[in-house]
Amino acid sequence: MSETTASLRRKISGAGNLQSVVRTMKALAASSIGQYEQSARALGDYYRAVELGLSVCFRDADSSASMTGETKQTNDNVTGAVVFGSDQGLVGRFNDVVADYAIKTLAGPANKANVWAVGERVHARLEDSGLPLLGLFTVPNSVKAISPLVGQILMESETHRNRDEAAELYLFYNRPASGAVYAPVSQRLLPLDQTWRRELVELSWPMNNLPEIMGGKTETLSALIREYLFVSLFRACAESLASENAGRLAAMQRADKNIDELLDDLNRTFHRLRQSGIDEELFEVVSGFEALKGAEN
Repeated sequence: MSETTASLRRKISGAGNLQSVVRTMKALAASSIGQYEQSARALGDYYRAVELGLSVCFRDADSSASMTGETKQTNDNVTGAVVFGSDQGLVGRFNDVVADYAIKTLAGPANKANVWAVGERVHARLEDSGLPLLGLFTVPNSVKAISPLVGQILMESETHRNRDEAAELYLFYNRPASGAVYAPVSQRLLPLDQTWRRELVELSWPMNNLPEIMGGKTETLSALIREYLFVSLFRACAESLASENAGRLAAMQRADKNIDELLDDLNRTFHRLRQSGIDEELFEVVSGFEALKGAEN
């Protein structure tokens, strides 16, 4: 079917409108990346401070193992996992990357995994893989919305731990990476066992003198553990959101480039067709003039 100037104008107009939407989404993604990355950087310093505080507490031989929720490891222990994905599309392979990483890590006949998904897109991807899903959480749309999500995850995981349905809890999410948009990572969050305490005790204190614990040691340890769980989940969610928007920005940049190329092609075709029409009209005018001139003679 041959193109007309009218149809080409409609296509050029439609491509221009689509490009405006794409560039708006690029701007939104770029601004969102900034707020989530800033939040993650701030949490990194706070996370380090909490770890150092826990390190001091565990250097004290009187620290109680029961305060850390240590569980006995048996072959029947169930692994719980929280996989952070997205609710919206236009993010490239963001959900596939983290879902494939979680599926590969949790795979195996000896593993019994129950999974919570953060985001409808990754939930569907995990469901297709056959992993047993315990629930679905909505992806936060701002930094302020992350805290309620963290509270929901902690409540759900605690409920299942009390039922002995999940002895371990892992976090799977995409983290911003240099040289690439993002990379999938995992973090073992629970249980807070002897291995976890040993790693904290081995942390080097930044000064020569260790601080003293003021007030009740049990209350201090309990408060630091709550902060550790909260900030671990908060940082994982913030880094996932930063990666999601980075993926969306990359996808919109590719779309913007493709639309530019399409517009260039459409404009060239339009101008060629328009010039062809002008040439035909001029040819008809000249032919008519020559015919009239010949008739007069």
